[in-house]
Amino acid sequence: MTPITEVEGRRVTLSNLDKVLYPATGTTKGEVLHYYAATVGSVILPHLADRPVSFLRYPDGPGGQLFFTKNPPPGTPAWVETAPVPRSEDQGARQVVVGGLASLIWAANLVVEFHTPQWRTDAPGVADRMVLDLDPGSPATVVECCAVALWLRERLADDGLTAYGKTSGSKGLHLLVPLEPTPSGVVSAYAKRLALEAEEALPALALHRMKRSLRPGMVFVDFSQNSASKTTATPYTLRARPEPTVSAPVTWDEIADCREAGALVFRAGDMAARLDRHGDLLTPLNDPEQGRPLPRAAESS
Repeated sequence: MTPITEVEGRRVTLSNLDKVLYPATGTTKGEVLHYYAATVGSVILPHLADRPVSFLRYPDGPGGQLFFTKNPPPGTPAWVETAPVPRSEDQGARQVVVGGLASLIWAANLVVEFHTPQWRTDAPGVADRMVLDLDPGSPATVVECCAVALWLRERLADDGLTAYGKTSGSKGLHLLVPLEPTPSGVVSAYAKRLALEAEEALPALALHRMKRSLRPGMVFVDFSQNSASKTTATPYTLRARPEPTVSAPVTWDEIADCREAGALVFRAGDMAARLDRHGDLLTPLNDPEQGRPLPRAAESS
């Protein structure tokens, strides 16, 4: 019998709770749902609020079929909020907006990674944050990403901007910067300039181009996720990796002290203690008072 639970007054159908999604750790679907409901629900929801969500689905675990979807999945309940989104190929496009615990658990039951853009549904294409995705090319690891992140932190501070870090949940690191609402194209241009400056300042370490032949041993500073059409893994989402790794906020001390590739790997089971110790390190991203303007030169470029 398929269990049905009530969440915030909504009836949510759950399925296959005993199914092992992460064979490496034996983590079941029921444990994944508990992670979202009891461990990170209160901190992930502010990062999902008012943003159209895209799903990377992996219903049979990370070793099974993976597929990315922006459209509301078939069978989406009528009570799950959706919002219109600009999409050149589909003028009537809508996407799910996770507005509360009930819709979070409904989505988590689909077995998904959560991905969100840098803008909110009330202002499509107007970013309230910037992201720099630091992606290492083997044999580089997150250690090299941290070195680049420290340089970028200081460079951003020179422009009056504050950066916050989180792991990608895979190999790399994300830097997030709260902004005054700014057109995505302007943010993208500024982020590209930062990537170019990082490459010039750290020629043996940083790279602004994705070309694979250039990547070994280097950190690709991916500025492209600031495009209005792109999304980034939402803070606290589980990833479709061999183990239930988390896109987890980290402190600057942890970034500065990183000396080995596994130092910044966090799994679902680590997050309760981290939240007890640190709270949500990314809270400033959701505070409009923390947003700062880009330098005037960026706005005019």
